[in-house]
Amino acid sequence: MVNGSRVAWNETQHCKILDGLVPDQVQLCRRNLELMHSIVHAAKETKGVCQKTFSDMRWNCSSIEYAPSFTPDLMKGTRESAFVYALAAAAVSHSIARACASGELPICSCGSVPSEVPGPGFRWGGCGDNLRYGLQMGSAFADGPMKSSKAGGQATRLMNLHNNAVGRQVLIDSLETKCKCHGVSGSCSVKTCWKGLQDLSEIATDLKSKYLAAIKVTHRHMGTRKQLVPKELDIRPVREAELVYLVSSPDYCTKDSKLGSLGTQDRQCNKTSVGSDSCNLMCCGRGYNAYTESVVERCQCKYHWCCYVMCKKCQRTVERYVCK
Repeated sequence: MVNGSRVAWNETQHCKILDGLVPDQVQLCRRNLELMHSIVHAAKETKGVCQKTFSDMRWNCSSIEYAPSFTPDLMKGTRESAFVYALAAAAVSHSIARACASGELPICSCGSVPSEVPGPGFRWGGCGDNLRYGLQMGSAFADGPMKSSKAGGQATRLMNLHNNAVGRQVLIDSLETKCKCHGVSGSCSVKTCWKGLQDLSEIATDLKSKYLAAIKVTHRHMGTRKQLVPKELDIRPVREAELVYLVSSPDYCTKDSKLGSLGTQDRQCNKTSVGSDSCNLMCCGRGYNAYTESVVERCQCKYHWCCYVMCKKCQRTVERYVCK
């Protein structure tokens, strides 16, 4: 993860100011300064999307704020680490692919026109996301740290590389046909279509499903070399679409800095939910406190011809719940 959103990125010396870059990443930065805005944007987006995706879980990705100085929950080969690496790898390629299409990067342009024959009523046009270039440069940057001797043991490096690849595959699978209508009075008699990536939040949702079904693995000899194999199911190799982890996570109920757990005390919970954000699960059976809060919101909205909406502001009292 990198910082540096306020940097101009027009001199190679800027590559030295980022925390956490390994030599391969510094060299890539120096050779491709124009990419750094996209890479920094990807790091920022990864943080926000991760926290939003896990806002209803005990582990809510808050520790990602310390990146690249990761806390134990993201350093020890946990399930949470698997998700963050996969999301970050997808985000870098996603950001570069979209920057190509938007014209922000002079070294690349729109994605190639699809080879498939357009269906009835539409034609290929517009400017699709350049996924090929995004994957090429994104993988070079995201996988760079795994080539460093400081990246932990071989098992950790293999785990991170595998999960990076899973993240990029989910990104590839998110490429979809997007269209814009043309015609008299919006009749949509003709559609111009292109291939575009889903938003990173949707990719994160898919990765969260893989996080929940992640496979615990071990590092052992399979034939002539060591590989990651499922710890409980040694009969088959790890599947390419599965997130993998090496170390079981704590329950994140109580604060423990050695485990990277911030605990759930004072976290908001949902009294009526039966999911992971329920007060029973979020508070780990400790109970919860209730308090009231006044909120101001728009109400009694009316549409006026033409063309605006006017609303009043209403105040109401809501009840909130926080874990003991």
